[in-house]
Amino acid sequence: MLTLFRATAILEGISYLLLFGLTMPLKYWAEIGEPNKVVGMAHGILFILFVVLAGIVCWERKWSIKRFLIFFIASLLPFGSFYADKKYLKEH
Repeated sequence: MLTLFRATAILEGISYLLLFGLTMPLKYWAEIGEPNKVVGMAHGILFILFVVLAGIVCWERKWSIKRFLIFFIASLLPFGSFYADKKYLKEH
């Protein structure tokens, strides 16, 4: 489960950066909206999966609610899921 969570964290982080760094500028500056819909949907699914897996992994490993909240906050910040992976998941 931890391997799946780590993979989801990385994919969620990549989708977040693609959404804000590539597809939103395309949508608002170049008026090309289709990539934003596709990447936005993928990011939404990965975000939900990340949060659900964070809860499952924290429950299975008996990690504190504080760690779950760190994962949740990290999912809201650019590069946050990469930080969470390196700081809290890589060594476990």
